[in-house]
Amino acid sequence: MDDRPASQADSPRTEGGSIPGSGGLSAFSLLAPQPSAVPVLLAVPHAGRAYPGTLLERMRNPGFAALKLEDRYVDRLAERVARDTGAALLVAHAPRAMIDLNRGHEDVDWDMFARGRPDGVGCYTPGIRVRSGLGLIPRRLPGLGELWKRRHDEEDLAARIDQIHEPYHACLAVSLATLRERWGAALLLDLHSMPPLGDRGGLPGPDFVLGDRFGATCHGRLVASCFSYFAEQRRGAAHNRPYAGGYVLERHAKPEEGLHALQIEIDRSTYLDARLADPGAGFDAMAELLTGLVRRLAGEVADLARIDTAQGWASAAE
Repeated sequence: MDDRPASQADSPRTEGGSIPGSGGLSAFSLLAPQPSAVPVLLAVPHAGRAYPGTLLERMRNPGFAALKLEDRYVDRLAERVARDTGAALLVAHAPRAMIDLNRGHEDVDWDMFARGRPDGVGCYTPGIRVRSGLGLIPRRLPGLGELWKRRHDEEDLAARIDQIHEPYHACLAVSLATLRERWGAALLLDLHSMPPLGDRGGLPGPDFVLGDRFGATCHGRLVASCFSYFAEQRRGAAHNRPYAGGYVLERHAKPEEGLHALQIEIDRSTYLDARLADPGAGFDAMAELLTGLVRRLAGEVADLARIDTAQGWASAAE
């Protein structure tokens, strides 16, 4: 028996990519109602909890490290929001420990590999993401140190890129293009979780951090609408600090072409239990709050598309 709501039961679910060493498990899934009900795509690139045994065997303290690396159960929040709004939903099943979908191919720490940097890579200078230990394959975590018992092989990285990273981003690009074709514009909400940020200048830390690469990935009207909504809900929110958005936004956002993207970081303590491991008392309230946000932003994106269309007609008439 299919116990999903009718809006989801009739929606095509696509399984994509594959997780090396897992026996054929898909790397991600896409739920995309057709025709789309809203011009919004929810994505959760750090949701993956499908850990092959070979990966766990190579990790130091795999249980603790996995919990810290995951955006714990943000996918479950997103599933509720997608169900109640009709938004498309892209969820990664491959774990971040295996490959970080919010990093580019160049974000590799070659010191992690048995043979070092391949000759074909060319000049390579590690960026801030790599130096922090959180590159394409995470290397270390604060308070935990090195994540791996031994060095990786270049062939492992190539397989993860080919079977997980590239198919995921190809699916994301096609999904956004499909939404834009129907609506005239599309919004990607890249959902993540963050540890509690603590007091800031005597004020409580924000429940959310909105990232738009300092205005580069999203129309300002959408950002303003987010802050207005959070204020109405009496929830604190910050902008771009300490999280401005990563590779996903860099690769897919083209606001001048009607493709808008926002990264939303959610304080884990607002929806998880005290251990930050399982859904807590605030889970339902957070799902409801995010549902309201998506509904508001969907209307804003549709309005932006109408404005852009009208301006295009006016320019054509001139």
